[in-house]
Amino acid sequence: MGFLAPWFMGGLAALSVPVFVHLLRKHISIPRPVSSLMFFERGTQSSTRHRRLRYLLLFALRFALLLLVVLAFANPFVRRAAADTNGRTLLIVLDNSFSMRAGTRFADAKQKALAQLAAKTHSQKAQIMAFGGQLEVMTQPIDDDAQLRAALESIQPGDGHANFGELGRAIRTMSETVHGPIDLHLFSDMQHSAMPANFADMVLPGNVTLRLHPVAEGVAPPNWTVESVDAPAELSDPKDPKRSRVQAVVAGFGTPAASKSVSLLVNGKVIASKKVDVPANGRATVEFAPLDVGYGFNRCAVRIEGGDTFPADDAGDFVVRRSDPERILFVHAAGDPRSALYFDAALQAAAHASFVLQSVAAEQATDLDPSKYAFVVLSDTVVLPSIFEHALAQNVAKGGSVLIALGTDAAHHAQIPLWGGSAKDAHDYARSGSVATVGQVDFNYPALEQENPGRDNGGWAEVKVFYTVVVDPAQARVEARLTDGTPLLLEKQMGEGHLLLLTSGLENLTNDLPLHPVFVAFVDQTARYLSGSERLSGSRLVDSFVALRAAADPVGSVANVEVIDPDGRRPLSLSEARTVESFRLQRAGYYQIRFADGRDAVIGVNPDRRESDLEPMAQDVQQLWSGSSGSGATQTTDAVPVEGKTRPVSLWWYVMLFALVVALAETALASGYMGTQREEV
Repeated sequence: MGFLAPWFMGGLAALSVPVFVHLLRKHISIPRPVSSLMFFERGTQSSTRHRRLRYLLLFALRFALLLLVVLAFANPFVRRAAADTNGRTLLIVLDNSFSMRAGTRFADAKQKALAQLAAKTHSQKAQIMAFGGQLEVMTQPIDDDAQLRAALESIQPGDGHANFGELGRAIRTMSETVHGPIDLHLFSDMQHSAMPANFADMVLPGNVTLRLHPVAEGVAPPNWTVESVDAPAELSDPKDPKRSRVQAVVAGFGTPAASKSVSLLVNGKVIASKKVDVPANGRATVEFAPLDVGYGFNRCAVRIEGGDTFPADDAGDFVVRRSDPERILFVHAAGDPRSALYFDAALQAAAHASFVLQSVAAEQATDLDPSKYAFVVLSDTVVLPSIFEHALAQNVAKGGSVLIALGTDAAHHAQIPLWGGSAKDAHDYARSGSVATVGQVDFNYPALEQENPGRDNGGWAEVKVFYTVVVDPAQARVEARLTDGTPLLLEKQMGEGHLLLLTSGLENLTNDLPLHPVFVAFVDQTARYLSGSERLSGSRLVDSFVALRAAADPVGSVANVEVIDPDGRRPLSLSEARTVESFRLQRAGYYQIRFADGRDAVIGVNPDRRESDLEPMAQDVQQLWSGSSGSGATQTTDAVPVEGKTRPVSLWWYVMLFALVVALAETALASGYMGTQREEV
């Protein structure tokens, strides 16, 4: 407390006035008639009795009134934390990624965030965000303390993978719309694996001050996890030694060498267990074979027994769907027996898929029902029976798929079946004395996917193409091109189904693709993609997306989709079930899905195993990140007021109000003593 005008305190000398009035007042003697004074003894009269304070309550009120008036003119004040005078926005970001489930990390972080929120001034605006797999905005910048606290309390630990680069990009975008300085308080375990490859992605704009509140410091606790599981999504024969097996990788982060017991569970029941020696801070592989599962969807898991400091990542979930081998209808031209032979050989050599090929000539396909097949292959069949072509088009619109391979006959016909376009021209490279090679491949496309293609373009650079048909891409996506730019592989959406067009043949006359190892991978991946078996079972990572219906289809023209999350709830509303095209898998566990084409699926979802490495960022990296923000603030672990400055709050009004009350009381009390003076006895 202080005084804005301390010189007015000299007015305290006026306090002597009520003392003088009540103590040094004049003594009045009233003469009384007496007949004789001869009998009175002379004495000295004492004045002590007349110098006592009289009417103490009235004296106290007058004394207090003068004191309050003097204090009011001195203008007393108290210091308060400065309100949002500079327009600073408090931004509280709470990390709810999967690693925050370890120990008490999330509870500690939320407690610190609540303390930080309580330390802010009432008039300052604040915003709450949750930072896990995605940055979730819980509130807009507001000053409602109750609403801010409720939003912070509602954040629960998730299963996503944190990425500080994504946080930096989101804050940079936010700073473009929020004018004024931002105080960013991040409550996180500061996991090292959350750092992006490029530190520049984490750098914050100049108007953002970063304060870090780490909840995990020192040496990270040892942690074992099931890092990956390789299992067939589809299985037709449990006795097939090539497909009926499960391989799991057990990894240790900051762990000593240990022997771990690993179990295989099918529908919640342990069917096999093995011991595996995991080296210090290393990895080991364990295999279970054969995989004995029943028909239908089987919810499986590989689990480390015994547990550790972070038991949430001790199991890897996946789903195996057992069914009879799916049939593929291969329709070829009457003079083309080789393409079916090569295609079937590649299917049998594939490691994952299980299909049976039924090969027929185009003329024999009249009475066949395309809906009974996983997908259909049209090999150089430019003319189809009208009944079969109509049934095939209806099947594709409802979710079926077709692979169309063009041969030498396609150049002599205007229309390509189902494709809706025509053959514009043909490139006969062999006749010109040269060959073409594959120059551009989209390795993110499911039928061509490869993690590390290498310098040989994933093996496609060695393929020689002798003959191709030139088509107009129109609305189709080109997934592979020749070195001269001619499209080799195109895809088009038709209703809920897919049309895949190969502008060369599947035999060894128009190209030598069937003679290369990449042909087996191409056929295997194409079969799994077109049959849709890849999305019906298996496993996914948290925050990955599942396509529920075709994006090109008119909204509302197909059946509703249905999603049931691991908690048994339906996260989609009725309107979303009619219109949504994709769904993000936000939780770990098993999802049940019914797609728009009517097919059912069960998918196992696992957190990103980078979250299992609990090692925090080094202190110097944290300080560097803090120093890269606007004011170079250093990290802190305690709740501090957002604005360090204070402002004086005057008490003048309250003092004067109290003085008025005292004056009224003094007036009322003094009126009782305004009568005739009486003699003091």
